[in-house]
Amino acid sequence: MTHPFDLTGRRALVTGSSRGIGLAVARSLLEAGAHVIIHGRAAAGAEATAAALAEEFGDAAVSAAAFDVTDEASVVDGIDDIEAVDPLDILVNNAGVQHREPLLDVAVEDWDRVLRTNLTSAFLVGRTAARQMIARGDGAIVNICSVQTELARPTIAAYTAAKGGLRNLTRAMTAEWAGQGVRVNGVAPGYIRTELTQALVDDEEFNAWVLGRTPSGRWGEPEDIGGAVVWLASSAASFVSGQVVFVDGGMTAVV
Repeated sequence: MTHPFDLTGRRALVTGSSRGIGLAVARSLLEAGAHVIIHGRAAAGAEATAAALAEEFGDAAVSAAAFDVTDEASVVDGIDDIEAVDPLDILVNNAGVQHREPLLDVAVEDWDRVLRTNLTSAFLVGRTAARQMIARGDGAIVNICSVQTELARPTIAAYTAAKGGLRNLTRAMTAEWAGQGVRVNGVAPGYIRTELTQALVDDEEFNAWVLGRTPSGRWGEPEDIGGAVVWLASSAASFVSGQVVFVDGGMTAVV
């Protein structure tokens, strides 16, 4: 009997997967048996990461794609290239960017950049991939949200707005596509230790706040996110759609 978490024979694209959470998610999907397409805006970074993973999982298990997730024409060309090889079964919308500045000082250009990278990209890539998934009557999309989907902190207003919007985009996608075989869910990481957040880990005051605010008493690791994504992408979650699973050590469960 096939294990319900087994992704053998499935092809998965993880946007922004050359490092950090995206890379950890890609590794978890590989370990579950999926073929994973490593994505980056620049071909060199995506190809280097794919090559490193291929040494561990084999050349047949990993490939690379490069396109701009904020540009519709680039997205369409990128997904078409992927589909020309084999169908895309799983999409993980992970690409994102942060901007820290008081809301009164944020330039419109920075606001637009954060929303376009964190929210509009999921719409563009999700819609483009879904057109093919709907035609086949099967597919799974996982949007990487955040605790800022539910909570807010000073200086990250654009990011908070984008991640809150991503939760409702997940619901909107479900409302329109679930009946056609495409399941859409979200995973909302808490404070995760990555190279991009290392400066916050090293900040004694901020680190103390995270440890005190998180019931589990620690920062999350990128590997903590992969299991939830594998579950939502697998047949074990065949009747789960429109949900956002918080992987945050309990942060959003307490006051």
